[in-house]
Amino acid sequence: MSTNLSGPRQDRPELQKAIEELAESGFVGVQLRVNDEQGEWAGSAGVRELGQSAKPLTNGHFRIGSSTKSFVATSVLMLVAEGKIGLDAPADDYLPEFGLDRRITVRMLLQHTSGILNHTGELYEDGTIVLGVPWQGKEWVDNRFKTYLPEELVRLSLSKPARFAPGTSWSYANTNYVLARRVVEKVTGRAFAEELQRLILGPLGMTGTVAPGASPEIPEPHNHGYYRDEDAGQERTVDVTRQNPSWVGAGGDMISTTKDLHTYFSALMGGKLLPAELLAEMRTPEATVGYGLGVFAQETESGTVFHHNGATMGSAALMYSTPDGSKTLTAGLTWVDDADLSIAPAFQTAQQRFVDTVFCGKLG
Repeated sequence: MSTNLSGPRQDRPELQKAIEELAESGFVGVQLRVNDEQGEWAGSAGVRELGQSAKPLTNGHFRIGSSTKSFVATSVLMLVAEGKIGLDAPADDYLPEFGLDRRITVRMLLQHTSGILNHTGELYEDGTIVLGVPWQGKEWVDNRFKTYLPEELVRLSLSKPARFAPGTSWSYANTNYVLARRVVEKVTGRAFAEELQRLILGPLGMTGTVAPGASPEIPEPHNHGYYRDEDAGQERTVDVTRQNPSWVGAGGDMISTTKDLHTYFSALMGGKLLPAELLAEMRTPEATVGYGLGVFAQETESGTVFHHNGATMGSAALMYSTPDGSKTLTAGLTWVDDADLSIAPAFQTAQQRFVDTVFCGKLG
């Protein structure tokens, strides 16, 4: 497969300038794809690999982190449309082995209103920290090929007190999506990767997207992500492009490309995957942060955009669309990660800069 068939079709200097400035702000590599009334544009900036001069691919594979949640939510809702899952049925009906609170519905899992504690840890408003599975620092780097079973992650969460009574508040928890994916597997009798292929990847012709389970591999071609930590008092930078994502599970383990993310999100927002009433349910945000069922709703000067971005060690995805799917922005970012999440401010800036440039027409 050629990596640059989808190169720039027209000059978009404002987009190229934005990604070059982002690369300079601390990212190793940036790849951006925009589909709008001017057609499709794809570009990259930075480098594909530290110490090398090759520019990042414009359609390389990358780990998409929590953008995975949108795929899981859409899969669940497509099975709701098929009559196999009840959106407001107790999750316990499908997963009796966990003894879940009967008040927790499938909808609450998708909307993060279940109250279940996050298996990757929690930071409470008063500063209290509840630790979960390791995902930072030397401990994660040294154990980055360890396999966690979904049941392990769920039982870790359930061994701690719930954050709140089901349906009474909102709190982002990767465990909600570990459970949602298990619901898909229980009602279909198939692995999630197979069901994802049947429901979404196959029909849309998405060949660059993978639900890897516990595999650390990432398809070629790809850009490289890194992690910086200390080992025996010495700072080291480790290539973590290969890593076992089972510690986060369905909360953020998938791999994709900017082209596939565009194909998926444009089809979803354009009404090609879900019946109108379920798409409306998906896009109805709760009041706290504007989270629907696997998508965020964000108000801009030019109207609402929907998105679900995601980040994992050394890699991130941006995935935005107008409500009709006619204008999308998808991006893959790589960087040198660390336990202090030093890249976070630049990541926030990147998101805002891209939205301003692509959806609000602001330049520079």
